[in-house]
Amino acid sequence: MKNFYKKKSILADMSLLIVAIFWGGGFIAVKDALDSLTPFYIMTMRFGISVIIMIFIFRKKIKLITRNELKIGTLVGLLLFLGFAAQTVGMKYTTAGKNAFLTGTNVVIVPFLYWVISKKKPDCYSLTSAFMCFIGIGMLTLDGGIHIGLGDSLTLLCAVFFAAHIVSVGFFIKKMDAILLIIIQLGIAAVLSTIAALIYEPMPQPLSSNTMFAIGYLAIFSTMIAFFIQNVAQKYTTPTHAAIILCLESVIGSILSVIMLKEIFTSKMILGCLTIFIAIITTETKWNFLKVKDISIIKTR
Repeated sequence: MKNFYKKKSILADMSLLIVAIFWGGGFIAVKDALDSLTPFYIMTMRFGISVIIMIFIFRKKIKLITRNELKIGTLVGLLLFLGFAAQTVGMKYTTAGKNAFLTGTNVVIVPFLYWVISKKKPDCYSLTSAFMCFIGIGMLTLDGGIHIGLGDSLTLLCAVFFAAHIVSVGFFIKKMDAILLIIIQLGIAAVLSTIAALIYEPMPQPLSSNTMFAIGYLAIFSTMIAFFIQNVAQKYTTPTHAAIILCLESVIGSILSVIMLKEIFTSKMILGCLTIFIAIITTETKWNFLKVKDISIIKTR
C-alpha cells in the first residue's frame, strides 16, 4: 500500500512538471497576445474560453454542485484572479525581470502558509529546496538590485496570492470533486477578469491570427489542461512539492524565450537553472540514493 501511494506521488509530481511546461510556454503566448490585447482582456479570454469548454464537456457534473463547493470554488477562484491581477498591474510599474523574480518567491511562501493551515512543519529538505529555488529564480531572471516600489509591492502581493492559491487547492481538493473545483474557480476568475477589463481597459481591436493562436494556447493548454492536471495531481502530493515543481515554469519560459524569441541566455541564468534543478532533486529524493541502505553489504566486501 505504501508503494502504491509512493507511485501515485511520483506520477503526480511528473504531471505537475507537464503543467510547468505548459505555463513556461505561456510566457511566449502572452508576449504575442500583448501586441494586440490588454492584460485583463487576455485574462478574460483565457479563463472564459477554458470554462466554456469545460462546462460543455462536464455539463452533467454542473448539476451536482453544492452550495459548499460553490463557496470553496469561489474562494479559490478569487485567489487565482487576484494573483494574476496583481501580477499584471504590477508589471506596469516595474521591470519584467523584477516581476518574474518576485512572482517566483511564492515557492518560499508556500511551505509556511501550508504550515499555518495544516500544522505540519515542513522538513529541512523542503525548506532548503524552497530557498534554493528562490536563489535560482533570482539568478535566472534578475539583472540588477531590487528597489521596492509600487510595482514591486504589487508583485510581492501577487506571489502571496499565488502561494495561497496553491495551498488552498492542496487543502480543498481532498474535500470536493476536482473537476467541479476547476470549473468554479475558472468561472469566477473569468467573471472578475471581465469586470476589470470593462472598467479599466478599452474594447479590444480585431485580433490577428497570431493573437488568436496565442489566446487558444493560453486557454486550452496553459489554463484548462494545466489547471485540470494541477488540481488532480495535488491530491497526491504536498503544496510544497507542487510549488517547487511549478516554479520550473521560469526555467522553461527562459529556455523557450532563447529558442523562439532569440533572447540571450547568460552564464548566470544557466547557473540559476542548475540551482533550481538541484532543488528539485533535493525535495524529490532527499538524496536517499546517496545513502547506504544495507550496511551488511559493505561488511561482506
